[in-house]
Amino acid sequence: MREILSDISAALQAGKAKIVKQLVEQALAEGVTAKDILEQALLPGMDVVAVQFKNNDVYVPEVLIAARAMNTGTALLKPYLAEEGAQAVGKAVIGTVKGDLHDIGKNLVRMMFEGKGIEVVDLGVDVPPERFIEAWRAEKPDIVALSALLTTTMNEMKDVVDAFVAEGARESVVIMVGGAPVTEGFCKSVGADIYSVDAASASEEAKRAILQRKGMPA
Repeated sequence: MREILSDISAALQAGKAKIVKQLVEQALAEGVTAKDILEQALLPGMDVVAVQFKNNDVYVPEVLIAARAMNTGTALLKPYLAEEGAQAVGKAVIGTVKGDLHDIGKNLVRMMFEGKGIEVVDLGVDVPPERFIEAWRAEKPDIVALSALLTTTMNEMKDVVDAFVAEGARESVVIMVGGAPVTEGFCKSVGADIYSVDAASASEEAKRAILQRKGMPA
């Protein structure tokens, strides 16, 4: 079993989606549980890619290809995971704030979150504060992650934080911010909780925050 899980991880890291699909199907046929495939092959493989990305050993195209391979594998596992009663680490709502149409950074964060076992509800781009609030009401996420690439739109993040305050929901969710013009100081100034410099760091911080909220070791 160890060998095929290692092979799945290696294929994911290489971005070989077809091979990931074949190996996952083979592992399932051999009686390996979907939970083991996810937790011992797909997630660790994406972790390796995240570290490589953080260290500038790979770049955005390689991450996107690896994420596609992971998505191929997880799509096969979903019905099995449901049967096994497997649960995600937590849930995040993400989106690019109102007035900003950039989504590459947001998409990377989504993929990295999923690579940490976090369920993601992606609201897309140009998302107004009230849409984040609606998603919070419907999804009850652990994390709300806001992205902005423009200096002219980053102040929209404060409007989102203020909307959660007005809703009386500020203490019930962790708000993360990120994007090229965003800094740690800006994060604090708008009342958000976490700033991360890149997608890989954001996924680590998100998982740590979720586990802390649940009283589990980070």
